[in-house]
Amino acid sequence: MGTLRRTAARAALLAALVAAAPRPLRAQASTYQLLQTFSDLLNQIRVNYVDSVTTQHLVRGAIEGMLASLDPHSYYLAHDQAERLDAWRAGQLAATGIIVESVEGVITVAAVVPGSAAERAHVAPGDRIVAVNDSSVAGLEAHVVQSRLVGERGTRVRLRLERGPRLEPDTVSLTLRNQDIKPRSVTRERTLGDGIGYVRLAEFHREAGADLRDALDRVATGTSPRRVILDLRGNPGGALVAAQDVLSIFLSDGQVAFRTRGRHPEANGEFLVRGNGRYRDARLVVLIDEHSASASEAVAGSLQDHDRAVILGRRSFGKALVQRPFLIQPAQDEAWLTIAYVTSPSGRVIQRRYQGLSVAQYEALAGQGGSAGDTAEALRTDSGRIVRGGGGIAPDSALPAPPSLPGWFVAASDSGFDDAVSDSVAQSLRPDAAARAAWTGDPSQWPARLLPPLLDRVRRRLGVAAQLDSAQSARIARYMAARAAEVRWGPDASEELLVASDPEIAAAVAVLRRPQPGATPK
Repeated sequence: MGTLRRTAARAALLAALVAAAPRPLRAQASTYQLLQTFSDLLNQIRVNYVDSVTTQHLVRGAIEGMLASLDPHSYYLAHDQAERLDAWRAGQLAATGIIVESVEGVITVAAVVPGSAAERAHVAPGDRIVAVNDSSVAGLEAHVVQSRLVGERGTRVRLRLERGPRLEPDTVSLTLRNQDIKPRSVTRERTLGDGIGYVRLAEFHREAGADLRDALDRVATGTSPRRVILDLRGNPGGALVAAQDVLSIFLSDGQVAFRTRGRHPEANGEFLVRGNGRYRDARLVVLIDEHSASASEAVAGSLQDHDRAVILGRRSFGKALVQRPFLIQPAQDEAWLTIAYVTSPSGRVIQRRYQGLSVAQYEALAGQGGSAGDTAEALRTDSGRIVRGGGGIAPDSALPAPPSLPGWFVAASDSGFDDAVSDSVAQSLRPDAAARAAWTGDPSQWPARLLPPLLDRVRRRLGVAAQLDSAQSARIARYMAARAAEVRWGPDASEELLVASDPEIAAAVAVLRRPQPGATPK
């Protein structure tokens, strides 16, 4: 028996050595051979794998893996998912107002549509979605989750969200109602002191240029040169032709708005300004943040390259790609493929690097600068200032990020606690213009009047400690004060309060009130 065991051991060792020996090099396989390899592997899995799996499941996984190997933004849509999202974009389905993306493998809120149910519930960019309608979204693509956040008008969507540190997050459950959301590019406009015009551009819909031009004509009332604040914070992008129209408001005829650069000749293009912009001589400040993406980055980068604006805020998201849907037969599915990069007039590639990175590594760089290799090339603006690409648009002057809201506040909002307190305080305010001015112009009174009854209700009803630091207190009190203003004096009072109390808008106003370089003091 011992001899037999030794013989068997030697045979096993010999087999292992043969298996481990390097195989002779072969010529690179042809496409036909690779397809044969795929077909053989598919059959081996289908016949021998421990669990029963369908061919449809295996092929779909292979398709998604193939697209993921290209870049983090190319994706595949089954016919029913494509139809559902097309119906939403066409206004045939209602929505919660949440736009999602994948960040480090987690479905994350990228933007919240102004005026939507999500905005009223204080859902914020950066919130992480754990479940939709009691089903986990772990492992799902962002576009699949997006299709679950739309539906017939009046239907409800149950969400479980996380915010704060990944290891010790605040978790909250809430229910949002799908409602009709009319696409709007301009969502806020005001005339500030000294005739400074302020406009928030929330998305680049097809009519964004015309809508922005009309809004500026209404609010930029100062003497020449007019002064304008363009707010692109939280703007996820949209149509490139809309970005071209927006730039044509501020630049001169024939200037380069941006370029596209791809492998196919038809993907290469140069987008020029059409006509002399009505506000080409205006002093301009552009606000951006880490959620400004795509077309909004193209606009900010172009204005920076042409030295037409001071860019304030935080580095933008770093996604500027051209994508196009391709119909895939025979199932009428859609594959959305990246076909080009968007570059600024100086030649900056705005898109952050993804080659050689895992999806998780790539997503972790959102709103951060590119690698040393990406940003090594020094490019120049029209006046010779050095700018660098490879990871979004860096502002000319950085501003600190606002404090995050605690998870319990979302739960309190979903239960209507904040509105109940704000509405009660609103009834104690006089309806006259003097009382409105006193309320909207004095932020110091908001925390004392609004927060104690809110915190008392939250602690009793939700059973949480509900502790706030000073920055969080100021932010929550501002939201609630705006609600009280709307209840007492109408939507215009709420908008006035939100704009007047925004520290980043105040920073932009301060820039515009400085003497213009080269101007003669009066």
